[in-house]
Amino acid sequence: MTNSKTGYHGIDIGGTKIELVAYADDDAGHSAGTGAGGASAGSGAGLREVYRERIATPGTDFGEFIAAMQALVARADTALGFRAPVGIGLPGVIDSATGRQLSSNVPALNGRLVAQSLQDALQRPLAIGNDCQCFALSEAQGGAADGLPTMFGAILGTGAGGGYCIDGHLQRGLNGIAGEWGHWPLPAALLAQHSLPLLDCPCGRRGCMERYVSGPGLSNLHRHYRSADETPLSIVARAQSGSADAQHTLDVHADLLGHALASLVLALDPHAIVLGGGLSQLTHLYDKLPAAIQRHLFSGVRPPPVLPPKFGDAGGARGAALLVRQQLNT
Repeated sequence: MTNSKTGYHGIDIGGTKIELVAYADDDAGHSAGTGAGGASAGSGAGLREVYRERIATPGTDFGEFIAAMQALVARADTALGFRAPVGIGLPGVIDSATGRQLSSNVPALNGRLVAQSLQDALQRPLAIGNDCQCFALSEAQGGAADGLPTMFGAILGTGAGGGYCIDGHLQRGLNGIAGEWGHWPLPAALLAQHSLPLLDCPCGRRGCMERYVSGPGLSNLHRHYRSADETPLSIVARAQSGSADAQHTLDVHADLLGHALASLVLALDPHAIVLGGGLSQLTHLYDKLPAAIQRHLFSGVRPPPVLPPKFGDAGGARGAALLVRQQLNT
């Protein structure tokens, strides 16, 4: 970078769009993890948006994808006034053994050395996490869980995933997949209790939690019970209008989700769970989930608050910028 200016580009890559937000770091004199005498690790303070741009995701041509990223970052450098480090939130996971991208909803990226190719193309400090982890980090620093010692960000969108933060810092794990609760198996006892089939998952396993509790999972539950194709919003609307069928689907969904989040409580004991993704907009979840979680905990353990997100879909790019700042200040 030139002179004393600091800042970061955060990029959120999705199946249809790529969003870049360039931030100036007005708190640049303080490390994000300095603790006493510096900025609070959880504050997320000092990031001031300078530039924002969205482009369509080049979905099938990898060379076109890399060229589009180079051009996007170059325009953001111009807006910010210097070459900034880049944080990127990618869908899917990176194979820790080969470095290749897996399970991405961007076909051009599957099986590619995305991180290395972007590093070669952008030639600057680069941090890559998955989109769920970036969501969690954004909500831990300046978001719904700001200032809490620990938090878990649980995404309920087209899939189910998340991220875990301690003192505002994202925990990545050995393989960089900490927080992938959507691929925990649904217990056989719950499958039997609710008369549910064992569903295949695109990850290659069977019975993964996200096949039952994500947005499509909620619709799948209703289709299983009532042979009706409905969106989550329409299921909720019909339940509110008195439909017993729709209410049964929501009750089963809440029980399955309560079990999953109770497992997170037993494993991590977070001070808050922040919901993200499309289902985070369903307000009944915030009323139902505390009791649904409690049913799957043993006596003496209380569930943490379940909170709506502060930044929602806007948090992906912000979290990616915070990720590269965390990496540089660690």
